[in-house]
Amino acid sequence: MTTDQAPATREQVRERYAAAAIKVLNAAGRDAQAGCCGADSGCGAAAEEGFGSQLYSAAERAELPSAAVEASLGCGNPLLVAELDPGETVLDLGSGGGIDVLLSARRVGPTGKAYGLDMTDEMLELARRNAAEAGAENVEFLRGHIEDIPLPDGSVDVVISNCVINLSTDKPAVFAATYRVLRPGGRLGVSDVVAEDHLTPEQRAERGAWVGCIAGALSISEYKRGLADAGFVDIEVVPTHEVADGMHSAIIRARKPAPAPAG
Repeated sequence: MTTDQAPATREQVRERYAAAAIKVLNAAGRDAQAGCCGADSGCGAAAEEGFGSQLYSAAERAELPSAAVEASLGCGNPLLVAELDPGETVLDLGSGGGIDVLLSARRVGPTGKAYGLDMTDEMLELARRNAAEAGAENVEFLRGHIEDIPLPDGSVDVVISNCVINLSTDKPAVFAATYRVLRPGGRLGVSDVVAEDHLTPEQRAERGAWVGCIAGALSISEYKRGLADAGFVDIEVVPTHEVADGMHSAIIRARKPAPAPAG
């Protein structure tokens, strides 16, 4: 992708997720199918195998407002990756309707904090409504871009994300911003779409659109290299299920190094 194409692609992503949020907001309070489940609405569309709320357990879905579940457009369950502890501060990149933020808030407890970051006003409105309905007091939703996270350096213990990093047109900036906000020893645990190493960018584009979480996906080696270049260590990319020919949902883990012990 050229620099000139990046703003247009970002706007396409924003419009698509704004539309998904509006459908869920409009359906709130009346009997309707989840607005996120149409073929025109998000990463692969939640109704398709390998995407959406079915990737969470029934118990997890039961914890949350229905609108948070309906707006889930991800390709995995990052909470199975992150292993959150009470008292931690967690940040969800591209938090959408807030499903992962609200689940995280329960796991870190009242002494912890869960942030959600999203660039889409409509998704932020939906997420804040869901947080109020859930009575979650240790959450905060921020407006901004995942390439330029509006939090101080070293302020977060864990960064999670669910099928969002692939949508960025500047993934090195995402990795650098994530590294910056993590505390030393902090960890990254995300779900994302990755390509098998033999697929060229052109072949990835043949398998799906950028806004459908396919064309913009990194290969497994590219993902590892991008994280390493940002400074991360203990990097692993583990495919979990196929979402298109040669394209997989994956669990990605990495860690920001802690300072060496004194003496």
